[in-house]
Amino acid sequence: MSFMPTAATLATAGIVKLRELPMSPYAYWAISFASFLVLLGVLWSFRHTAAKYDTPVRVRHDDSGDPHGSRGATDPGAHH
Repeated sequence: MSFMPTAATLATAGIVKLRELPMSPYAYWAISFASFLVLLGVLWSFRHTAAKYDTPVRVRHDDSGDPHGSRGATDPGAHH
């Protein structure tokens, strides 16, 4: 009985069926590079968003009645 699995293994050892890729390796490279560029574009589109939400909104009032003119509205400490 132990001879049968060995014979079956030897009989199928001569026939090796290779699994080929459905596309060429260059096509896989092109798809991965294009995906990388798309993801890089998405990442690039979010640049400076932390800076937009981190700084306070500065309001400029021309007729605010400030004795220093409009300079007080552009100072970092001026939150109107």
